Amino acid sequence: MVFMVETSIRTRYVAVAGLLLVAVNLRPAVTSLGPVLEEVRESLGMRASTAGFLTSVPAVCFALIGSFAPLLARRWGTGGAVAAGVVALTLGLVLRPWAGGAPLFLALTALALAGIAVANVLLPVIVKQHFPDRVAMMTGFYSVALNLGASTAAAVTVPLTGAFGGDWRYGLGAWALLALLAVPPWLALARDRDRGPARAPEPGVQLRRNPIAWSLAVYFGLQSTSAYVVIGWLPQIFRDAGISAGTAGVLFAVTSVLGVPLSFALSAVVGRLPRQSEITVVIGLFGVAGYGGLWAAPAAAPWLWAILLGVANCAFPLVLTMIALRGRSAGVVARLSAFAQSTGYLLSIPGPIIVGALYDRNGDWHLPLALMTALMIPQMIAGWFAGRDRRIG
Repeated sequence: MVFMVETSIRTRYVAVAGLLLVAVNLRPAVTSLGPVLEEVRESLGMRASTAGFLTSVPAVCFALIGSFAPLLARRWGTGGAVAAGVVALTLGLVLRPWAGGAPLFLALTALALAGIAVANVLLPVIVKQHFPDRVAMMTGFYSVALNLGASTAAAVTVPLTGAFGGDWRYGLGAWALLALLAVPPWLALARDRDRGPARAPEPGVQLRRNPIAWSLAVYFGLQSTSAYVVIGWLPQIFRDAGISAGTAGVLFAVTSVLGVPLSFALSAVVGRLPRQSEITVVIGLFGVAGYGGLWAAPAAAPWLWAILLGVANCAFPLVLTMIALRGRSAGVVARLSAFAQSTGYLLSIPGPIIVGALYDRNGDWHLPLALMTALMIPQMIAGWFAGRDRRIG
């Protein structure tokens, strides 16, 4: 009995380490690219519309691969599925910088993002399984780690590139080392197969007919559209406004750095509230102000616009917390997370492509930014319904 208790405690500590290490790796594959996107485009001969598609690759991978995450978890256990995802992420990051052309670069980016997709869906399940009494707190912890990884990659990639003689390949490839650190704890957790999500469907739960599930999916999709437009294009928007590449990278990092304290504080508050509808509206209004400021005068108050969009990006940890709170069991959370994230990412795919195409056609950011400002309205509406005090299962 003592041995079983010690094993359980040890597994919990390993789960904490694995959760934080994989969370810190969920965004560098994407956020490290934005600050050097111009150099990557020139090196690979990539058009702006192709680069717009590149910013949509995360959504494509997360939508397609994420939907299979519960199946992988049932086959290999939750830990085994996440371990496979971390290995795929590491390989993609190691090989991507050395692609000789845009198609292979896209394919290796997709490999890395496929690994992230599995972790994206299963992390709320890990939280529900290992920390059922601390869902909001642990969601806050891994949201902090996620934002630290995103902001560090955004701020450090340009200096790293400079340290390696201006070669963007080394600046991007360095993030594979961070991903490698996450492999050992997940290989250890892969042995813990008894903790996979429920193997039988929850009776009476039809997510495709459930309004809560659809509200979460739409909210997730619209906040993802905003997030990936910011990730893919915000540095370029600032650079086109006459701001240097280094400063543009730091400004972009501000949008993620803000998420570090805000995500933890938000998750702590959300866990104590029966509903989150009002919070989703407030976050949406910050997005309206941030995009509106960029549309009107991007160089007039760039730090303010970055801060406003940083607050708006807190919609991501908020929706993750709501997914974990809306499901009554780990099995329901696994299916709800897969449905909301896969459907949401599918809905978000056109956004960055349209933004890139509009920029390519008109040569300025007014129309794309007007579109992003308008999309915050349906995001707030979906968030209102998703945040109501309801449970599934």
